[in-house]
Amino acid sequence: MVTTRAGERLNGLDIAELGQYIDAVKADTAKADRNPDVIARWVGGTRAEVTSAFGGPPVYIGGDDDPGAMGMLLRALAACDIEVIVTRATLMGIEILDLSIEVKGFFNVAPYLDIETPEGAGYQLASMEVQMRTKGTPPTPDQIAGLRAALHDSPVGDTLRRHVPVAIELDVSTT
Repeated sequence: MVTTRAGERLNGLDIAELGQYIDAVKADTAKADRNPDVIARWVGGTRAEVTSAFGGPPVYIGGDDDPGAMGMLLRALAACDIEVIVTRATLMGIEILDLSIEVKGFFNVAPYLDIETPEGAGYQLASMEVQMRTKGTPPTPDQIAGLRAALHDSPVGDTLRRHVPVAIELDVSTT
């Protein structure tokens, strides 16, 4: 990790604070636990309002004016990987001037329309392209390899690769 003075920032992160957090997690990995809780409520048509116990404004997904859930999945992957790269680059002392991630995917919704297909309804293929521009001394080949390896530790990417089981309960009541 890069050495720094208190309050020094790189890529929008307080380096000393990040180091303290890492030290705390090394001492107790439970400090890195996250337990998000989101609730989606139908607001009409195919649109949902999604809120989180973490706070923040509601997010609207679906319908005619908002991104769909599958698009949000790709957005979540790209956003997570931005966080991963920025954090790792900051720890390496790499100043980022520009960073973009493009994620593309293909899926077919026929199965949820009750039409059989040999594939499931989820993404059949996804690819990611990362473009990063840095300031100062160019990253070394080892640093670039470290950034590439960090993407394999992306929580969203790791979740998708592991095919995490989802437990589903459906409770239907009438009024």
